[in-house]
Amino acid sequence: MTRDLIEYDVLIIGAGPAGLAAAIRLRQLATENGREISVCVLEKGAQIGAHILSGAVIDPVALDELLPDWRERGAPLQTQVTEDEMLWLTARGALAAPHWSLPPQLDNRGLYTGSLGELCRWLGEQAEALGVELYPGFSAAAPCFNAQGALTGVITGDMGINAAGEQSARFTPGIEIRARYTLVAEGAGGSLTRELEAHYRLREGVGESHYGLGIKEVWRIPRARHRAGMVKHFLGWPLGRAAGGGGFLYHYGEDLLALGLVTHFGYRDPQLSPYDEFQRLKTHPRIAALLEGGERLGYGARSINEGGLQSLPRLVFPGGALLGCAAGFLNVLRLKGTHTAMKSGMLAAEAVAVALSAGHQHDVLSDFPVAVAASWIGQELRDTRNVKPLLLRFGSLFGALCSGLEMWLLAAGIRLPWTLRHPAPARSGMAGGRDYPPRPPLKPDGVLTFDRNSSLMLANLSHEHDQPPHLRRQNTPAQESVRIIRFGAPETRYCPAGVYELEGDAVRINSQNCLHCKACELSDPEHSLLWHPPEGGSGPQYVGM
Repeated sequence: MTRDLIEYDVLIIGAGPAGLAAAIRLRQLATENGREISVCVLEKGAQIGAHILSGAVIDPVALDELLPDWRERGAPLQTQVTEDEMLWLTARGALAAPHWSLPPQLDNRGLYTGSLGELCRWLGEQAEALGVELYPGFSAAAPCFNAQGALTGVITGDMGINAAGEQSARFTPGIEIRARYTLVAEGAGGSLTRELEAHYRLREGVGESHYGLGIKEVWRIPRARHRAGMVKHFLGWPLGRAAGGGGFLYHYGEDLLALGLVTHFGYRDPQLSPYDEFQRLKTHPRIAALLEGGERLGYGARSINEGGLQSLPRLVFPGGALLGCAAGFLNVLRLKGTHTAMKSGMLAAEAVAVALSAGHQHDVLSDFPVAVAASWIGQELRDTRNVKPLLLRFGSLFGALCSGLEMWLLAAGIRLPWTLRHPAPARSGMAGGRDYPPRPPLKPDGVLTFDRNSSLMLANLSHEHDQPPHLRRQNTPAQESVRIIRFGAPETRYCPAGVYELEGDAVRINSQNCLHCKACELSDPEHSLLWHPPEGGSGPQYVGM
């Protein structure tokens, strides 16, 4: 097939905080050093920010370094956190932890809350103003390698392939984009990251990745109950002992409320539905009273990379590097990854700029992982390295208490010398479907709680129906039958979009419902599902998430 060819100095995959920070820093360095660096950013979403979803409480430390005058420039982070609570929920009540008892690393006061999607749109504008070329609506379908095995760029997805795999009347071939260096910043569970990790064996000798699923809604609530700058985090009910994780509730903007639940993958009960548990969370008396008379504006879901230091792959390979949540820089204790993602992008940009100035290309950016380890990213990950293992070993309550004790010791200048390993493979814990009875059904009331189809309408989904399925089974039909019998088709419950539907002895895949959250690939107990990028521009078009 004849393809158009475009060449750049640097290609960045993903217009999230890591990718955009890298692009901006590259162009800043080009100006500072009086040399040209051509930068291209590919984004599979239809617009910049269309696939971005986060809580979000954002530490501005990286933004302060990248664009010190971001406030004067009108960045959409205007609500500073003034009140901060951590609560343990029961079915009807709540116990608040005294603020003085929380380790200083958990203090959110002075940080900012708002929409990460809106922040990324703004960062995209800053990048374009500096001369970065942004291409939303283009997915990275396949990597390209040279004869020496180095990554030389990607081929974007073909457009107009029908469900039978044939070229339709609107067929347009993908473009080959070559670059001297390619930075991969596609978030947790990216398909290109998966290919590169396998091709370069980036995960050899490191701990297995661990993931969780974040489900979020945005509400507008009555002004009398809105407290701009209030953030709350919840442990306990409704997940309880069934799964690790917890909820969040952030007041920001004009009477806006971000409400969500993070469920750690690796839970035992195959009957558990993170979506249903999130809807159940809203029936808690404290939350229901807050939402009464409000309007639900948005819904979405996204997997997050929670493994921390022990799960970091090798960050570099010939021709490129992994950034942000593609690598796994989330600080699990703080439940924050925007600042670390941005800083990783900035450090990668600086390593690339040095390599380009020396006339290099397609080699290993060995300065990048050294810089990460020496930066405050490395410090944060080293400080919190035992949090995830403690949560896995002891559960949400006692794991949090043990983590808090270690953080208080650290604040007192006492650093524990050991690094705990993750106790078990992330997916090995799911039990057979017959080992657990069905959980109490949730009956949506259409006021506080909603079914999946009603929620998907708020995600502004768009998928061309006549295209090849982007969710693919690795099992044979016989293996699939055994899996369904053993686990009871858990994908019909853990998917927050209703993509998977049990019909008789088989599971039907409704690809058009997909939120691109990657939960199916990252949590299935037998690794039976793979997510591939659909036609560029497909998927959710989040607004204000």
